[in-house]
Amino acid sequence: MKNVWLIGTGLIGIEYSKVLDALHVNHTIIGRGDDSASKFEALRPGKKVIRGGLELFLQTQPSLPDCAIVAVGYNELFEVTKKLIEFGIKRLFVEKPGADSFEKLQQLNIIAKDNHAKVFLAYNRRFYASLLKAEEIIQQDGGVTSFNFEFTEWLHVFEAAYEKIVLYGIFWGNSGHVLDTAFFLGGEPEEISCYTKTLDGDDFPKIYAGAGISDRGALFSYQANWDSPGRWVVEILTKKHRLYFKPMETLQIQELRSVKVLPVEIDDHLDKEFKPGFFLETKAFLEENDSRLCTIEQQAHRVNTIYRKICGR
Repeated sequence: MKNVWLIGTGLIGIEYSKVLDALHVNHTIIGRGDDSASKFEALRPGKKVIRGGLELFLQTQPSLPDCAIVAVGYNELFEVTKKLIEFGIKRLFVEKPGADSFEKLQQLNIIAKDNHAKVFLAYNRRFYASLLKAEEIIQQDGGVTSFNFEFTEWLHVFEAAYEKIVLYGIFWGNSGHVLDTAFFLGGEPEEISCYTKTLDGDDFPKIYAGAGISDRGALFSYQANWDSPGRWVVEILTKKHRLYFKPMETLQIQELRSVKVLPVEIDDHLDKEFKPGFFLETKAFLEENDSRLCTIEQQAHRVNTIYRKICGR
């Protein structure tokens, strides 16, 4: 039986613990503050949290686990993952986007390579029931011919909840969910042209547009306007259908020569019992079925070749 370290006792850590229990996987839970640890234990009866943080725990020289899941806050991802790799853990599942900046993600990729560690980022939408069903339809139709997506963020919600410095990371930490889904289904960009517009004296863009061609020969386009109403959307087009992820937990379909958009029946019982995508992505990580997982190398490559361009950097 595998032994897993679960780092982080917030809401995401609780969700991982539920999945690990359902998979009958022994896991050691490591938290920092007493308040979050107590809330975790209250919501997960029978589970005990090791308090004091990862650094204090590592000072006890515990035996290495088979793998670790990192579910700490956005600003802590880099340091916690770095410490675990340097302690000797060779297989890690880290909450997206892996670090709180492009630069730290690149550093972490180098650290992982130098220590021969496999680091994967938890893009749970790759395991949504809606996406799995869409893949079946895409395969039957002969592949994706084009796709488009929107990653408009509700900036007013973030502005109410976070300091301004955090707002600079919204694209990286939040919009990346949409981009990962679109490129996972339609292919990685081989060519891309990007445009941005900055508003209100900010030094980060609020309006985005662009287009390109993927490595599967599919043309794509995107847009986002954080200063106007909108939502996350991904649309995939084949020779026979247009597939809508709007919202992304659901799947709708439009047939050729029809204007009707109809819901697609999906088996989403796991997405209802657990946080969507979490059960299957965690199971894949534990069983080392890595083909659907996002590696840190892939993420670092996207940063250099795609994300910087989209952000106007």
